[in-house]
Formats: sequence, structure tokens, C-alpha cells
Amino acid sequence: MARVKTFDSEAAIDAAMDLFWRKGYADTSVQDLVNELGISRSSLYATFGDKDQLFQQVFSRYTATEAGPRHGLLTRDGSVLDALRELLYGLAQAPEHYPDRRGCLVVNAAMERVPYDPATTALVTAQLGRLEEALYAALRRGQVAGDIDPDRDARTMARFLVSVIQGMRVVGKATADRTTLRDTADVALDAVRAPRSGAEGRHQDSTAR
Repeated sequence: MARVKTFDSEAAIDAAMDLFWRKGYADTSVQDLVNELGISRSSLYATFGDKDQLFQQVFSRYTATEAGPRHGLLTRDGSVLDALRELLYGLAQAPEHYPDRRGCLVVNAAMERVPYDPATTALVTAQLGRLEEALYAALRRGQVAGDIDPDRDARTMARFLVSVIQGMRVVGKATADRTTLRDTADVALDAVRAPRSGAEGRHQDSTAR
């Protein structure tokens, strides 16, 4: 008779995600995972495979639960510039929500495991590609609506914003200074917004802060 699982595998992935996110891949041992998840080694291997396979599942969970909502901002109705502002300002506040400065799991994985681990390299590359595509689609929509600069190439702007976003995650982990990150966000928004009159620009800036 097959042995029935006595634990919630979804909750276990969430617990593993928190552990990998806090400690990193290399500093998380199999015994750490066993202790954190509250299961035996045999159950861990039988359910998730080895440590690498579990990390891949954790990465997928992270991109769905942490990155997914941010991508969702870019598909909602309304001003694309406002959505970008909400996304970037949210990143500026993110370090305050995690005093342990855990940063971003995507960035952490890229710095720790890319390029020598092919599986992680593929996961990180795919996630950055999804972010670029979400930004590109939003920027094109914003160009049509008139709040994103129509004279700049949307693909180039999307790639620029991917670099800004990932850079903000690194700086936020290092300094956790909201002012620095908000300044970065404001410059990025100025770089993609549609040209406007001086009076209109001053009014929008004052209401955005």
C-alpha cells in the first residue's frame, strides 16, 4: 500500500522559499530544509527531489507570488505611467518590509548561481524576459494613450526599466534607503514619460509625491 503524505507540500514549498530567500542557496543545507519544513529527508526527496529540484520549485513559486502581482500592475486599465510609478515606488519601500534585507530572490539567484548553474540561469533569464515583455506591452499601450514618450523605442525603454528594477533591488538590499530608491524611480519615470509643459509637469510631480 502506498504511503500517504502527512504534510502540506504547498506549505512546505512556501517554507523552503522563505529559507532560500533569507539564507541563499549555498548556505541552505538539506538539514536546514528538513528542520524548516518539519519533514524527514526521505519525505523531502520523495516529494521534491534533490535540493536543486526543490530550489527550482521555490523559484517558480516566488515569481508567481512575489513578481506576479507587480507584473499585474502593468496590465490593469488606466495610466501606464501611474502603474509604473506604483511599481517603482513599491520597490523603493520594499526594504522596509524585510528588515533582514533579503532582497529579491531572482537577483540573489542570479548573483549566486548564474552562469555556472544552467537550470538557475534558464530560470532567471526567463523571468527577466517575462518582465521585459510585460513592460514592453505596457509602454506600447502608454505610447498610444499619450502618457509614455512616443519618440522613444518601447523595447529599449523596457530593457532600461528591467535594469533599473533589478538595480533597485540590489541597492535596496545594500542600503535600505527609501530616499535613494525613490530618487532612482523618479529619474526612470522622467526618462519614459511623454513630454509635457513646465506647468503641467510641476503639478504632476507635486501630486505624485
